[in-house]
Amino acid sequence: MKIRTFSIISMFLLLSSAVFAQEAAQNIYTESISYTVDGQKLIGFLAYDKSVTAKRPGILVVHEWMGINNYAKKRAVDLAKEGYVAFALDMYGDGKEIPASEARAKSGAVGTDYPLVKKRFNAALDILKNAQYTDKDRIAAIGYCFGGGIVLNMARMGTDINGVVGFHSSINTGLTAQKGDIKTRILAIQGDADPAAPEEKQKAFVKEMKDSEADFAYIVYGNLPAHNFTNPESKTYFEDEANMAWASMLVFFDSIFK
Repeated sequence: MKIRTFSIISMFLLLSSAVFAQEAAQNIYTESISYTVDGQKLIGFLAYDKSVTAKRPGILVVHEWMGINNYAKKRAVDLAKEGYVAFALDMYGDGKEIPASEARAKSGAVGTDYPLVKKRFNAALDILKNAQYTDKDRIAAIGYCFGGGIVLNMARMGTDINGVVGFHSSINTGLTAQKGDIKTRILAIQGDADPAAPEEKQKAFVKEMKDSEADFAYIVYGNLPAHNFTNPESKTYFEDEANMAWASMLVFFDSIFK
């Protein structure tokens, strides 16, 4: 049995941290925002710290293959707590999460319709840029699984933002960047034994990034036989790697927004 002892200072720090987290949560403003692209209603989720009135970087959040879910919205709130304006976009429509049985077909149809992807991404980007506290000159996007593939493809299609981060992304999706195509910095994070991104696909992704002369970083966690390792609701959640991936994203943001 382990016995832990806490000094008065340690107890004070723990209590202070808890109070700070509670205050931060109370200061987070959230709002569902409806917008339309080519007649399709989309519903995104905006989050920011209302106690801060200064302009700050904006981050788009692109959901997993089941649509805009609680995890995407949670990540928007987490980013707001870190000092960003965050907007979780809706890539499917009507702000709905779809059943897993429909997700493969839906994500495949939407994710490979590149003009549609660009329109819906850019519509959400406009909302983020026009949010009250967003610094329009400091913008990034993050995505998970399907959403990671979306942000990587937006990079391939020349989106002109500061950076994109893909977590356990669909890394090979039918688009291949050529020299000069990518204008944004890229961070991609994967497990080495991700069944959705086997070794040959990971090698192909790295080669593509090098051949296109992209400014990229690729983090691979060893002995990680899982695809969706960042979502606590996933059966393949790995807490340590999830926390390291989030921390790496924050370091990346510090670098691109300095």
